Amino acid sequence: MESSHQIDAPFTISVNGNAVEAAEGMSVAAALVRAGLPCRTSVSGEARGPLCGMGICFECAATVDGVPLRRTCQVMCRAGMEIATQ
Repeated sequence: MESSHQIDAPFTISVNGNAVEAAEGMSVAAALVRAGLPCRTSVSGEARGPLCGMGICFECAATVDGVPLRRTCQVMCRAGMEIATQ
């Protein structure tokens, strides 16, 4: 059986000033994981990323378009976004 799901053309978002590829319908957390980037660094220096995937744990928190502590698992990518990991 052939899938009818079509993936839109990729676009870029900016993460800490670097271009990261994303696509329509992808969360910012997914784009960061796909690029091998942490969302934040813990007080002890450990890289942190999405844990719960539903906006409860705040492990994926980052600054999105100037708004701090956004739960990136709950924010969908769009072309031109600026993300700053913490």
